[in-house]
This record gives sequence, structure tokens and C-alpha cells, in this order.
Amino acid sequence: MRKLLLLLTLFTAVWVNNANAQGGDPAAREARMKEMKTQLIEKVKLSEVEADKVIEITNASREQMRDLRDLSEPDRTKKTEELRADLTKKYKAIPLTDDQVKALNEYMAERRKNMPRPGGQ
Repeated sequence: MRKLLLLLTLFTAVWVNNANAQGGDPAAREARMKEMKTQLIEKVKLSEVEADKVIEITNASREQMRDLRDLSEPDRTKKTEELRADLTKKYKAIPLTDDQVKALNEYMAERRKNMPRPGGQ
């Protein structure tokens, strides 16, 4: 009985940790996306439709970025640069002007800089 309880506790801990690693609370994620949309409209001067497309493109690229975690630092850096160049092409295809793309890239760089890092770094 103790082994069963221990296994159940361990399973629950792993499941909760996995859920948090995959984005956590859907309501919190939705709130972050609404905040991002508001900032894209205000700071980058995008329309609502453009902001929605940017968020869609950004969310799709997030999975690709996650796949880079296991690469060596030089490989990860190279692949990240390639993915960001691809993002810029996709943003221009919305279509966004060069000034909007520049403002968007600056906004995204600021978001990355302020993003909490695992381990409190």
C-alpha cells in the first residue's frame, strides 16, 4: 500500500511539473496573449488583424525554438538566427512594412530580455 501511495505521489508530481513546463494555466496564457496583442497594437503600431497574425506566427515558432534546447550552444545560436530570419520573412508576408518589422523585432527582443529564466537566472 505504501508503494502504491508513493508511486501515485510521484506520478502526480511528474504530471504537474510537465503541465507547468508546457505553458501552465491556459487562462494565464490567454491573459499573456491579450496583453501581447495590446502591446503590439500600441507599441509596434499594428492593426488588430496584423497583431493576431503576428501572435499566430510567433506561437507556431515557439515549438521550433523549444526543439533547440538540446543542441550545443554554437548549433543552437546558429539555428536560432535562422529561425529569427525566417520569422522576419513571415512577418513581411503579413504584410508589414520594414519599419513595422524593425519595431516588432525590437519589441520581441525586449520581451526575451525580460523573460524569466529557469533557475532564477
